[in-house]
Amino acid sequence: MLSASAQLDLVFAALADPTRRAILAMLLEDDMAVTDVAHPFEMSLAAVSKHLGVLADAGLISRERRGRVIWCKLEPDALRAASVWMQAFGQFEPVDLDQFERFLERELSEDTPSRLAAEEASGGDI
Repeated sequence: MLSASAQLDLVFAALADPTRRAILAMLLEDDMAVTDVAHPFEMSLAAVSKHLGVLADAGLISRERRGRVIWCKLEPDALRAASVWMQAFGQFEPVDLDQFERFLERELSEDTPSRLAAEEASGGDI
């Protein structure tokens, strides 16, 4: 069994690819056969199957054989751990860039005369 950190690595690596994100979006609607998943993509069935393997290894989807057809199903619990991890960063207040810019302007304008005097006194070595 993988550690929580290793599992998160697999999830984020799987989500890094736009094709895999598109596949997950398709599976939001309903379970799909592998051939139906592959249909909208301009790549071979083998290439789509590799993408599905990465998603399955990350726990984002499950695959089940029903007769001669392999069906793919979204597994939202794998996304839950990644979501919880990302939400931990939401505890910080968003930075107000306008306010930060005003702060810097104030600090730099107040500092400029003393900095210039110090540069002159040191011969410009600051």
